[in-house]
Parts: sequence; structure tokens; C-alpha cells
Amino acid sequence: MTDRHAQIARAFAGARDYDRHARVQREVAQALAARIAALDLPEHPRVLELGCGTGFLTEALLERGIGGDWLVTDIAPAMVDRCRARLGEPPQRRFAVLDGEHGTPEGGPYDLICSSLALQWFDDAPAALARMKDWLAPGGHCLITTLGPGSFAEWRAAHAAEGLDAGTPPFAPVEAFAALDPKDLVVETVVETHPDARAFLHALKAIGAGTAAPGHRPLPPAALRRVMAAFERSTCKVTYEVVTCHVHRARGA
Repeated sequence: MTDRHAQIARAFAGARDYDRHARVQREVAQALAARIAALDLPEHPRVLELGCGTGFLTEALLERGIGGDWLVTDIAPAMVDRCRARLGEPPQRRFAVLDGEHGTPEGGPYDLICSSLALQWFDDAPAALARMKDWLAPGGHCLITTLGPGSFAEWRAAHAAEGLDAGTPPFAPVEAFAALDPKDLVVETVVETHPDARAFLHALKAIGAGTAAPGHRPLPPAALRRVMAAFERSTCKVTYEVVTCHVHRARGA
């Protein structure tokens, strides 16, 4: 695990109020589960989930009848524990701590690999997704959602208005996923409204998503107050550009 990934894991481990604040994450997980439920999967699929968090996607898929043998993983041990406590651990559902970008899961190949809003924390999400394709069984599917570069545009604009750079992590361009020749690639926007800038920052911290871009230095308090005021002069809305990528391994491949 890299130092940055360890930092991200610690942030998510401390996100005790995740479920209460992760409204967008829940919505995106439900939409991804609906896409997955429409696939022609084997009756008893082998399933790998990366970045399970507290179990939004896991639960949504189980509710839609996606059974089989599961390996449910996250980089943060505390998140794995919370997902296990939420959903239970019957013999066909295993849990493990895994760095989905640099680690290798046990138990493959998989008929389904899925991940909801986790790959934006990878150093090179498209390269990691290409690697995941090698974990698929012939005929297998890999469906992920991640954030595109249009995410948090309003917060970045508030920084720019004050002549400052935001600490928003760099999100992979959609073209990088298109280069993987996916079976399907969809870009959608979800907009979340906050009462004020303080509420937005609190919500980010509450879900463990406050880790800044590599090398970014926190703003001095006075500069941060100016950015917050600029944000509040706009709409107090935050755009999430959600990229859904579906990679398929052909039978016989």
C-alpha cells in the first residue's frame, strides 16, 4: 500500500457518520446495482467488490438477487468491519482488506467485478481497470463508477475566483476510460445542494473524502474563509460527474 493510499484508508476509517452524509454515494450505488442486475450473469456467479465502504452497493445487489460466491473488499479495515456487521458473513460471502489498485484478490477468476465510487482514489484508475479485466472469467463483466474531472466544479471555481488552486484530487479524463474499448461508457451528473460552505466541508470529512490532491498545502484560515464566501455567493451546489464504465471479457478470450 502506498503512503497516499494509507492516508486515504485512515480518512475512511474515521468516517463514523458515513451513512448519514453519503447521499450521492447511496444514489450512485443504487443506479449501478440496477445496471448490474440487468446483466446475463451465471446462476451462481463469482463476485468481487472493490471499495465496499459500509455496504451500499453490496446491499443493493443482494436485494436484487445477485447471489453466488462473494469477496467483498475495501482498503480500510474499519469499512470492511462495518460492511460485515451490516450484512453478515455467511459461508458464500467473504470479506477482506485489499488495495484494489496494487493488490491481487484471491479466488478468481470472477464473473462480476464491481465498484461504486472508489476508483477516483486510485493513482491511475484506467490502468487499474485494465488490470481488473485480467481477473475476469471468460464472459465476465466489470462495472465501476468513478468521478470525472467535472466533479466539484463549483468548489474549484470558488478557489479560482480568489486566485487560488483547490485541493480537489485530479480525476481521470473520460477519454482515458474510452481508450479501454468498454462495452458501455456513460457520463452523468448528480447535483447536491448544501446550506453553506461549512456544511459542504463537514459532509466531505464525514464520509472520509477530505484527502486532498498530492502535494496540496492546506489554505491559511483567511484564504479558506474567502473561498467559502465565494462558494456561498454562487449556489452552494456541488456537481458530481459520475462515470460508469462497463468492461467485458469475451468468451474464449
